[in-house]
Parts: sequence; C-alpha cells; structure tokens
Amino acid sequence: MAEQNANSQDQQQENAPAFSLQRTYVKDLSLEMPNAPQIFLEQEGPAVEVSINVGGQRLADTVYEATVTATVTTRIQDKVLYLVEATQAGIFEAANIPAEQLDPLIGIVCPTMLYPYLRATIADAINRTSLPALHLTEVNFQSLYEQRLAQAAEAQQKDGKQDSGLYVPPGATKQ
Repeated sequence: MAEQNANSQDQQQENAPAFSLQRTYVKDLSLEMPNAPQIFLEQEGPAVEVSINVGGQRLADTVYEATVTATVTTRIQDKVLYLVEATQAGIFEAANIPAEQLDPLIGIVCPTMLYPYLRATIADAINRTSLPALHLTEVNFQSLYEQRLAQAAEAQQKDGKQDSGLYVPPGATKQ
C-alpha cells in the first residue's frame, strides 16, 4: 500500500506543471553615436523614443527561448545623439503546461522576468557614452500581449482567416 502511494506521488510529480528560468544572456547589443563629437556641442535637450518587442521560439520539447528587444533612439532636433538596440534572451523550461497557457507564459511571464536584465544592459551601454544615464521605465507585458492579440485578431478578420486565437511571438512556432 505504501509502495502504491509512493508510485502515485512520483507520477503526480512527473506530470505536475514546471516552469523555470535556466539562463539569461545578451543576444544582441548595438550602440551608435553617428553625430559625435559635433552633437556634444548642442545645448538643447534630447527627445527619447523607445520601442519594445518580444519574441520566442521552441528549442526542444520543453525548452524555450524568449527574447525582449528594446530600441532607444535619442535625438536633438533631427540629429541622432545615440541609438541603442539590445536583445535580452532567456532559456526557460516549461513542462506539462497546457497549450492555452503556454503562449501567455512566453509572451508575458518570460519578458517580465527578462526585462530587468535588459534595462541594466541598456543603462550600462548608455553610461559608456559619457552622456547622462537613461533608465527605462517599467513595462506592462500583459497589456502589450493583449494589444498584440487584438491586432492579430483584427488582421485575421481583414484577411478572412481563422486561427486558434493564440498569439505566437515572432520567431515562435505553434506546436
């Protein structure tokens, strides 16, 4: 009887949902200052434009890569002061996760976990320009995910295509 309970518990643990971050890394980093050193003479304050994108792909049966990319363009009038683009990536293990929960996991939870690393990478790159620091504000990845779902649904209605309704980040594949 005790053996049956132990086997039953082992089986439940094997089938239990599991999610963990295995590794984070900077996948891509670029810093450009095309108008230096002349731009340093400008007195006007810069305008900052930030864009954020997420992506993901399946690497193995239960292993996924998620990415968050930020592009920061700072201009004084029409001249670029600096342009920083960084992609922070992470490898995640997601086992026994229902299919309908996998897309939100890759599109919301993973980017939320990676974003602090991305912020630090960008702040460090800008710090190395000798210009004042720029710290990216927090991002609500759930809101971004919902916006992308709405855009995908709208695009499908225009195209007349029917799909599962699940958002797959760029680079990811439905399995």
